[in-house]
Amino acid sequence: MVSFVDALSEVLAAGQVGRPVAARTIGRAPWGLRQRVPGAALFHVIMRGTAWLTVDGGAPLRLDPGDVVLLPHGTSHALGDDPATPPVELGSLAERHQPGEAFAVVEFGGEGAQTNMLCGAYLLTRAAPQHPMLSALPTVLHLPASRGVDTQLRALVDLLATEVERPGPGSATIATSLVDALFAYLLRTWCAAHPDACPPWLSALADPVLGRALVAVHAEPAAPWSVGQLASVAGLSRAAFSRRFTAQVGLPPLTYLTQWRMVRAQQLLRSGTAPLEAVARDIGYESAFAFSKAFKRHTGVSPARYREAVR
Repeated sequence: MVSFVDALSEVLAAGQVGRPVAARTIGRAPWGLRQRVPGAALFHVIMRGTAWLTVDGGAPLRLDPGDVVLLPHGTSHALGDDPATPPVELGSLAERHQPGEAFAVVEFGGEGAQTNMLCGAYLLTRAAPQHPMLSALPTVLHLPASRGVDTQLRALVDLLATEVERPGPGSATIATSLVDALFAYLLRTWCAAHPDACPPWLSALADPVLGRALVAVHAEPAAPWSVGQLASVAGLSRAAFSRRFTAQVGLPPLTYLTQWRMVRAQQLLRSGTAPLEAVARDIGYESAFAFSKAFKRHTGVSPARYREAVR
């Protein structure tokens, strides 16, 4: 049986396109940068100094040493030593990276106080159907160091910072795995600190009853699940399980199962060349025809056309 973090990681992996990236960013006052990456989850960790985060249309947010911020939808935002400092587009800074570097090291600004940051991007597909956890996340997730940060999350941040600052053999592969884990732990830690604002699906995954059914679906998406079987896994009656699942997740159990199968199908179509019959079997359909019909109903395009579009 997969764990909470395993199931969360599977959801993130299913929506991922490309390799996660990380960079060491050094700004000296006065400094400012603007970033917007549609189809990506962006994170910033303040390692030294302070910074101000301004999301377009929002009030500036002060970030202190140890603070972690995640922008799960790639929302346009500015970072700087002061909200009034004009930002430089991050795209122009990217041109300063040296060919062959495992990680980008970006330095900019004036000659004043220094701020060291660890910045990264986790590229996600925005093709429908999107998993309910991803679409329900707020624009900004802020984890202030002053309120205490999960020790496992802090350990991941420290490990990733070490790989970026002092890369060695295998650092690119190690950092990719660390960014994967960091994203999952960021979400878990934020939801633990903000249970009322946590997306319903993620709360359900942490629920000791509903979580058993959800991880079962993630462990065996091709199994011929019925509401009764999932209720048995959860330890509830069929009616009680259906009511509780729908109220918490926002979808009936079998609708969630179908949506998860479609998300997994997109992952398989993007990442491999397996024939449609094999993809259909992997997600619980008896034939390529039945799978294609369900996929088109949920995404608006056929599996073959989707695979061509994402290659």
